[in-house]
Amino acid sequence: MADQPQDAMAAPLLPSPEDGVAPPPPRRNRFAFVCATLASMTTVLHGYNMTLMSGAQLFMKEDVGLSDGEIEVLAGSMSVFMLASILAAGWITDRLGRRCTLVLANAFLMAGALAMALGSSFASLMAARFVTSIGAGFARVVAPVYNAEISPPSTRGLLSSMLDIFINVGILLSYVSNYAFAGLPVHTGWRAMFAAGAIPPAFIAGGVLFMPESPRWLAMRGRYADAHAVLLRTSDTSGEADLRLRDIKRAVADHPPSPATSTAGVWKELLLRPSPTVRRILACVLGLQFFVQASGIESILLYSPLVFKAAGMPSTTAAVGATVAIGVVKTCFILVGMLFTDRIGRRPLLLASTAGVALTTASLAATLLASSSSSSPATAAVSVAAVLAVVAAYSVGYGSVVNAYSAEILPLRLRAQGLGMGLAVNRLACGVVSMTFISLAGEITMPGCFFLYAGVTAAAFVFVYTQLPETRGRSLEDMGVLFDK
Repeated sequence: MADQPQDAMAAPLLPSPEDGVAPPPPRRNRFAFVCATLASMTTVLHGYNMTLMSGAQLFMKEDVGLSDGEIEVLAGSMSVFMLASILAAGWITDRLGRRCTLVLANAFLMAGALAMALGSSFASLMAARFVTSIGAGFARVVAPVYNAEISPPSTRGLLSSMLDIFINVGILLSYVSNYAFAGLPVHTGWRAMFAAGAIPPAFIAGGVLFMPESPRWLAMRGRYADAHAVLLRTSDTSGEADLRLRDIKRAVADHPPSPATSTAGVWKELLLRPSPTVRRILACVLGLQFFVQASGIESILLYSPLVFKAAGMPSTTAAVGATVAIGVVKTCFILVGMLFTDRIGRRPLLLASTAGVALTTASLAATLLASSSSSSPATAAVSVAAVLAVVAAYSVGYGSVVNAYSAEILPLRLRAQGLGMGLAVNRLACGVVSMTFISLAGEITMPGCFFLYAGVTAAAFVFVYTQLPETRGRSLEDMGVLFDK
């Protein structure tokens, strides 16, 4: 393999019509699908706890006596708290394995949900939020890494994007929970919302124990026979399994892991002495993870009831109920993105999404500006439609491709820590947006906030167009060749 020409190494795993052989239609590997589903389900509680505050805050403020500032900090603290676990998750998942880290994530998520339900003060709720954030951070790093490494190339885009659909299932369930428990007494309603989130992790953790370990992690430990056994079950053909193992062996041989120096060596290669290829890959990961949150989507997910009320919707119940439509639209368009990511590619979806978010967010800002002078049921309805348009445009590309793209372009030896860095940027940007929206709206008005987000997303379109190559159909080990160009 060392003498193989670079062009041959860059070739996709599947035969092409130019070779005189028609590529077979992708066969959906059921075992890989089940494994990716179980890994992705770990993120349901991240989505659930992240946006549950959108409705629960209306009742927590009255019951616990929280101020507007404490509500803002509590809502955005999860993203900030996740930074620590995200940065540690790369080392933990490389040391303990992908599967064990998924079980650990579910344990923290379950404990955090119970602690939130029992909280009775701002301090106790912040502590509970911290516990939840540890599990969410672990899940956000290890799930995309596991999915990318377990998936065959023919369906890697679809299976890697499943993470996003389950985050959005959690978001949808949180909106439904807000609406379903809103009629309960103030003291018990919001507690029931959080307590319901303690049930799924127990079942998910049990299912994860029946999953195989990532073949690439097994290979990094020298367990090639075990890795090949997993590849035979998760590849479309036995020949493809052999080819995937050969590429993994080549990657491990080029950069053999050393338990004593692997962590320090990885951070040195990422931050201190990155090669031109690694530098470009890392810039793409960090830039993409920044822009996906700087688009302002978190302000809609967390504060949509406030946006609807600002647009003239007088009823709190109606505003909370309207958030269910956000969850439904977001989930549906994530599914659309998942279905097309392996058919038309990652880059076209990201270009369409960034352009769409920029235009629809500007439209939302204009709608809110018009409603500030003359609010009515009609302007409220238009604002709801504009919010749904933003969510749809975001979900079809941003919401379905970013995590999959970030995980697949990073080299094997840098994947866990590199993705951790990307997600740290993601959470930091998310925390800034979520913890400043109310204050920023007070300074530059709510329409001004959304005009600002639209401008940032227009810059994201330029970034995607100029920096991100297409990765559809390539093996994980070939990404370095693609970014050398």
